[in-house]
Amino acid sequence: MGALKNHQNSTFLFFLSLPILLLLLQIPTQSSSSDTTTLIYKGCADQKLQDPSGAASQNLKTLLNALVTQSSQKNFAATTSGDGGNSAVAGAYQCRGDLTNSDCYDCVSKIPNMLGKLCGGDVAAARIQLSGCYLRYEVVGFKEVPKTQLLYKVCGSKKMKNGGDVVGFEGKRDSAFQMVENGVKGNNGNLFYTGSYESLYVLGQCEGNMGNDDCGDCIASAEEQVKVQCGDSISAQVYLQGCYLSYSFYPNGVPGTISSSSSSPGTGRHQHTERTVALAVGGLAALGFLIVCLLFLKSALKKKSGKRGGY
Repeated sequence: MGALKNHQNSTFLFFLSLPILLLLLQIPTQSSSSDTTTLIYKGCADQKLQDPSGAASQNLKTLLNALVTQSSQKNFAATTSGDGGNSAVAGAYQCRGDLTNSDCYDCVSKIPNMLGKLCGGDVAAARIQLSGCYLRYEVVGFKEVPKTQLLYKVCGSKKMKNGGDVVGFEGKRDSAFQMVENGVKGNNGNLFYTGSYESLYVLGQCEGNMGNDDCGDCIASAEEQVKVQCGDSISAQVYLQGCYLSYSFYPNGVPGTISSSSSSPGTGRHQHTERTVALAVGGLAALGFLIVCLLFLKSALKKKSGKRGGY
């Protein structure tokens, strides 16, 4: 009878602890779960492929296949398909700097099918920008676009008024921009930077074949475009031909970060990873404490059962 009670108690303790274990297994391992394949904008040339022989269409197909394949290995590549002349096609893709190779591939591989639906599949040049990556191509000799040309912008709502105005918003934004400008040039040549300053989250990236100084100049141009195009919006995204800049203001602090109000520009303290680790460690500590309590309870139940058996 005592063995049966002990078995019942053990089963009860197991099912009591099971939800805690399942909860810990669901702790996120990545900083963001947002969809990276959401369409941001499309750019389609008016000109069609000059392709009486079909060579340009075949070169485009070969190019797209090559770019998709390379996206499983690195976050940027540029190449040309064809031997020259009017049928050769050049193109490139780039993924956001914080994506894994697998996520990069998942993003880029969506674009070839989208090209046909969005641009018709037979245009001389096109660019598709998703939230996590872009892909572009043009026939060789197509008019070149300056790296600092504005392609697309998204401006958020204006600053809060009537007592809710953000004190010193422009100064904080400019300091955050300086962080990005310095970061893209000094981040081990990655041309990518993300961080937070005060209550602003910022992200900047340049095309992978740009030099550090050119990247810094492009981001500086993006900053000016933000100020001209979006004014005092509390969030914005600006896409230039050669780089991208975005920021968002969070009145209660950037989610998943430790406040960097004491940080100087250039020292972003983006800490999604640290937050995840802290959650995991805290969860394990809580689980350990629970197990100790359950073992103590089990031991107490055994002793009580033993005493009853002696009567």
